Amino acid sequence: MLDQFNSHAQIGTTLTITDFAGEDVKDVTSLNVTDAAVKAINAHDPNRHAGHQQAKLMSLVGAKLGTEFKRLLAESPNAGETSRFCCPLDEALVACTLKRNKAASSVTLYTLPPFGKFPAAGRQYLGKMETAQLRVFWSSLAQHAGLDISLRKIRGDNAHHIVESSFKAVSRAFRNMLDGIDTTTATATTNTTTTTAPEETTTDANRRRMYGPDSINWQQGVAQGRQATVSRRTKETSIAATVQLDGGAAGVQICTGIATLDDFLTHMATAACISLNVACTGDLWIDEHHTAEDVAISVGQVLNEAFGTKAGLNRMWCAAAEQGDSLVEVTMDLSNRPCLTHNLHLDNGEEKVGDLSMEMLEHVLESLVVNSRMTVHMVQLHPNNNVKDTVHAVAMAFGQALKYCAMVDSRRMGATASSKGTLSV
Repeated sequence: MLDQFNSHAQIGTTLTITDFAGEDVKDVTSLNVTDAAVKAINAHDPNRHAGHQQAKLMSLVGAKLGTEFKRLLAESPNAGETSRFCCPLDEALVACTLKRNKAASSVTLYTLPPFGKFPAAGRQYLGKMETAQLRVFWSSLAQHAGLDISLRKIRGDNAHHIVESSFKAVSRAFRNMLDGIDTTTATATTNTTTTTAPEETTTDANRRRMYGPDSINWQQGVAQGRQATVSRRTKETSIAATVQLDGGAAGVQICTGIATLDDFLTHMATAACISLNVACTGDLWIDEHHTAEDVAISVGQVLNEAFGTKAGLNRMWCAAAEQGDSLVEVTMDLSNRPCLTHNLHLDNGEEKVGDLSMEMLEHVLESLVVNSRMTVHMVQLHPNNNVKDTVHAVAMAFGQALKYCAMVDSRRMGATASSKGTLSV
């Protein structure tokens, strides 16, 4: 799991255990091998230190990494005081919040257990690792890094994915803290008229520095000319969809014959700062099913084609948006592992939202996510019966997450943001 710090915190992490008494193979009488063979066994067993004194080992590793984290924060001119990030896997979603604390830093919240649902109490081991000792690791890291660490499992039934999601969430939160960016604040989408622009916060300035139109990341993305076109024709629908990941210079034009769908895609594309043109002629005299489904499929396909191999992209982001009383957070990963998980409150007793049925709204979201080959978690934080507001908030949060996921990260120099080195499935 430590390699997640390399891939997602973008820090060069190497860890060498030079002396950990009692961990090497000592008693080999039953093996009938020579001392030289014993040394060879020890040298080629990457888990030779995992069998004994795990609490001590976890504490030492956490302390060493925490000390280096503290040094990096001290050396970073833009480092922030707080940072939050959620990491989405298809079977887990963990939220990490980091806060600098010079006094008595600690793990302030830890709700990762149980690790899995089989057995009901959770798994005690992942390989040789004792899951109970993970808290020792995080506590030691927090203490030596001068950070309060909160790790909250939002969803997750698979032990390995819960642990992996937690390490990725901490890695991404720490990277953002080094960059002075915090994803905690939701964006209000309610239309209001103001005479003055809202005051820019420090995290807004750092976000603009990293990903704004004048940033290297933005300019490299524009230079790549990432665009795609998809045409889809069946007996039921005829669709043409074009996208440019260019900052939205070409504008957004959506005409599907379903006003609710047009509105959703327009808000999504605008928030994502992409140019999107979708035209559809469908058998709406029957119902909206074929048109809504095929449009969502086409938009997902055209986005996925424009992403290319996804090498060099930021890949993950989380964003929240608020409309009326509805607050929704979308966590997105351009993972090539299609999966949508949500708790959206769509059962308000009504059959439709606008001119789109509730069941097709859910199907549109799933078709969009699956065909763009994303992993997406949607969490409605303020459930209510106003589905129209919820749809608007989802579109804005989805678009914002998409904007930063699809952004080029020049520091990666074209490398894939993955500990595996590839997003191939």
